[in-house]
Amino acid sequence: MSLLIKNGRVVTATDDYFADIYVDGETIVQIGKNLTVEADRTIDATGKMVFPGGIDSHTHFDLPFGGTSSNDDFRTGTIAAAHGGTTTCIDFAVQNKGESTIKGLDTWHKKADGVATIDYSFHMIVTDMPVERLPELEKLAEEGVTSYKLFMAYPGVLYVDDGTLYRAFRQAGDNGTRICMHAENGIVIDEIVREAIADGKMGPKYHALTRPTRMEAEGVHRAIAIAEVANVPLYIVHLSCSDALDEVKRARARGVDVMAETCPQYLVLDQTAYFQEGFEGAKYVMTPALREKWNQDVLWKGLEFGHLANIATDHCPFCMKGQKDLGKDDFRKIPNGAPGVENRMSLMYHYGVVEGRLSLNRFVELTSTAAAKTFGLFPKKGTIAIGSDADLVVFDPERKETVSVHNAFTHHMNVDYSTYEGFELQGWSEIVISRGRVICDQGKLVTEGGGQFIKRARHGELLR
Repeated sequence: MSLLIKNGRVVTATDDYFADIYVDGETIVQIGKNLTVEADRTIDATGKMVFPGGIDSHTHFDLPFGGTSSNDDFRTGTIAAAHGGTTTCIDFAVQNKGESTIKGLDTWHKKADGVATIDYSFHMIVTDMPVERLPELEKLAEEGVTSYKLFMAYPGVLYVDDGTLYRAFRQAGDNGTRICMHAENGIVIDEIVREAIADGKMGPKYHALTRPTRMEAEGVHRAIAIAEVANVPLYIVHLSCSDALDEVKRARARGVDVMAETCPQYLVLDQTAYFQEGFEGAKYVMTPALREKWNQDVLWKGLEFGHLANIATDHCPFCMKGQKDLGKDDFRKIPNGAPGVENRMSLMYHYGVVEGRLSLNRFVELTSTAAAKTFGLFPKKGTIAIGSDADLVVFDPERKETVSVHNAFTHHMNVDYSTYEGFELQGWSEIVISRGRVICDQGKLVTEGGGQFIKRARHGELLR
């Protein structure tokens, strides 16, 4: 299959120009003006922008959590991602405590193989790591899993102590791989929660009120300190607040190799979402929680000036009926997570580019290129260049749509609500191409399946 994309405005993290793009098979083979090659399909991109396919480096498909599982699996989740302009996801495989990380990887391969529509890779969530199993981390790297996530939150479930953190950090650094960190002081938070429950504070808003920003900042500070001693590159996931960002800024100023992502929800939603009547606030129970609105300006500045390196979603959807309502009488039982994989590109274009907070190049960097470079996918992914995978988005910068679970153009996630219900956004992905295959066209799925597992390169290496 060959494609010729004509007359588009091609935008990468560094470039902005008008050109045609010729795709033969899975890769880009020519870029130039007025190309005259024959192609199986020609797409007229006049008036449209052509971006590298989005990369969401933080998703949770089919994740067991809180007595249930996230409601998008690798079939529905990757289809929804594609509709939103994302052509690669990095999901989190999970090691069960006491079991091998290799077994966890095998489990996630079985979940994704044969059903994913876009390409995917895995981080590995490490829940314990005794000395005798440290060699597993090198085996994971050889299998193309070159980043590991550890938790300071959720004692008794995913939490690991500081000794385990250091042990895994040190081995990851020796292997040339990266650590991802969920940084919150879960031990103290559990005590705050215990006090709230004793006072009869059971509603959804107390999920947020029992997770103060200082406990996120303390976790970030401690993770940075351990990583600095262990000599491992560190990546803070889903940073949500000014307090935590201050810790990243200070560390980077003294030369520590630490990066951080934030998520759309922390940029456009705030803590008032929890104070709605009844149980509506449960829609926004996620970890970290939504913060006071003033934090948003700080995070946007962090993106603008490079203190925040990436925008991912932490997509982890649970339906209100039959899942979130497990905690209708006790906020501790509300499954933590919210949908968003489909909305990321348009949200960031609207609130970033249209509203003047981000340049076009920075938008592409934050939604695609930075993730590719950080997690060993570049230059195979994350750019528009000869020899790179033909992961492309023909994007209409003028189209406006209202996000709603009832709008068939904006909602394909397998969940009964939208985190961004009623948001009118300017800028939508109209044709989405993954390795030369047209996946979505004008909101219609035209190709299902065919997504491949991508083995990622180690820290500092290129993937070709």
